Amino acid sequence: MYTALRLQQKLRRGEAEVVVVSPNAYMTYQPFLPEAAAGSISPRHVVVPLRRVLPDCKIIVGEARSIDHARRVATLTTLASEEEAAAGANTDRPGADTPDTDRIPGSFEMTYDELVLAPGSVSRTLPVPGLAEHGIGFKTVEEAIALRNHVLEQMDIASSTRDPELRDAALTYVFVGGGYAGVEALAELADMARYATRYYHNVKADDLKWILVEASDRILPEVGHDMGKYAVRELRARNIDVRLETRLDSCENRVAVLSDGTRFPTRTVVWTAGVKPHPILAASDLPLDKRGKLVCTARLTVDGAEHAWSAGDAAAVPDLAADEPGAECAPNAQHAVRQARVLAENIVASLRDEPLNDYRHRYAGSVASLGLHKGVAQVYGRKLKGYPAWLMHRAYHLSRVPTFNRKARVLAEWTLSGLFKREIVSLGSLEHPRAEFELAAGMERPRDV
Repeated sequence: MYTALRLQQKLRRGEAEVVVVSPNAYMTYQPFLPEAAAGSISPRHVVVPLRRVLPDCKIIVGEARSIDHARRVATLTTLASEEEAAAGANTDRPGADTPDTDRIPGSFEMTYDELVLAPGSVSRTLPVPGLAEHGIGFKTVEEAIALRNHVLEQMDIASSTRDPELRDAALTYVFVGGGYAGVEALAELADMARYATRYYHNVKADDLKWILVEASDRILPEVGHDMGKYAVRELRARNIDVRLETRLDSCENRVAVLSDGTRFPTRTVVWTAGVKPHPILAASDLPLDKRGKLVCTARLTVDGAEHAWSAGDAAAVPDLAADEPGAECAPNAQHAVRQARVLAENIVASLRDEPLNDYRHRYAGSVASLGLHKGVAQVYGRKLKGYPAWLMHRAYHLSRVPTFNRKARVLAEWTLSGLFKREIVSLGSLEHPRAEFELAAGMERPRDV
């Protein structure tokens, strides 16, 4: 979205048509997902509507299924694909250059002159027994809402059951992965759940069990070794069990088994243990490195492929500002936002036969939240912790949220959340919106696995 926004600003009227293909009609600002899960920010305010922000671009809500750059053709599917495929439709679509192909039912081919691939990344899972059946990720706003509902529902179960084993499992929350997503989500939800216990007559804060499982010897490596150690101490001081150099071996039958031999019942396993390149990269004829990322130049062009560009998590971009030779830009929002700006300007320059610029940015540092009023940061070599780091975390990400509209709404919600009590309501029916109607019609109520 950032590239399209900059192109919209830089292109002259009629100079080019910008088509944005996205699986959703909005962009999610992922650093705010933990606060959305905890109720500090409304979920709708962590997403940016593409049609409003990009009025001069054509928005296609769908996905690219394959890319044949040699032919300059992308095969796309849209929201209507399943319906059309089921009905046997094979007609032209708005914006399509050819009718639906026979290779992918409901798909169509679109030609292009310039290709920008910035699909981000997807969750990287491992073949852990029971993970696919019982785990939940934390990369989308839908997952953030579902996790919030789930945590509060487990507290409701614990409050109403007479079965001590069920109660213990309901109040045990396991997070796998000690990066930003895992640590911030756990810290925010732990604060929310601890606050919620004030309104339960038989669930106390000490009854909650929060477990962070990390395979390496540290958490939050981006903030440095010292701040990572501080983060561990801070979490443990809040009765959060941090297991370093430990893996999740199994979570079958709602029993978590760790590599250190520990076993405990749990109904909550949140998987944030890394990401991998988006599958569309492998479905293209563009050059990939051994990790599956696009091989890019410092000008953000795909190496050896004319008229192809990339940025963000999908791109292996040389870090010209790094001291180590051969270093690449880290896959984080700090680089992605700045790369998008340079990429858009280089596309405009190429259309006008002007020289392209290299992407160069010296990494400023990292900030991370450890819950309300707590955080860690390392910025330009300066280390911060506690309230100052938390304040810097909020200020930095507020400055990065696209559009003044979203900045104002987020700031207003932060202000209101400081004046009023937390919202602790669970909206579980959102996961099965037709459940009550189906029950009234004589169908069985949906059950969670």
